[in-house]
Amino acid sequence: MLKKEKITDKKSALLNATLTLVNNHGFHNTPMSKIAKLAGVSPATIYLYFEHKQDLINSLYLEVKKSFSKSTFNGYDEQMSVKKGFEIIWFNIANYKLNQVRESTFLSQCDNSRMIDEAIRIEGLKNLQPLLDLWERGKKEGIIKPLSDYILYSHTVYPLSFLLEMQEREIFSLDQEVKNKMFQVAWDAIKL
Repeated sequence: MLKKEKITDKKSALLNATLTLVNNHGFHNTPMSKIAKLAGVSPATIYLYFEHKQDLINSLYLEVKKSFSKSTFNGYDEQMSVKKGFEIIWFNIANYKLNQVRESTFLSQCDNSRMIDEAIRIEGLKNLQPLLDLWERGKKEGIIKPLSDYILYSHTVYPLSFLLEMQEREIFSLDQEVKNKMFQVAWDAIKL
């Protein structure tokens, strides 16, 4: 039992160190030696858990995506109306991005680069299936515009990443009133 805990701690330390370094220095400027040093393990230890750097990055992406998805669908029930379901999901995403800045920054980098293998990206998207199902139901019921899920995402969720970046740079503040307005803009963008 103790051995299992130790393994999990080292693996978690490696994932956490990778998250920090990739966010601060980018994928290409994050060598395995720096990851090991920040995690407090020998460089050889990394290879007990991950085949290579790409495997480590892909694993981190899937872990963060799972955390994001768990938060995203908290309180959501597929029996809800399309608007209410979308509202819960949207605010959960906004709150995750506000409260899990490191993870959100990492996901944003992954979304905007070829850092993640395509098969892993597709696997990570499966975590958003309830949202995609909700949009599909909304399209069938004539509530949501019959557009590609990519277009829907780009007009509803993606703007949050931009505004969070502005908040991180202390140019803009994303308070509750602004989130309420943003949700209305997002809903208006996709509703029929």
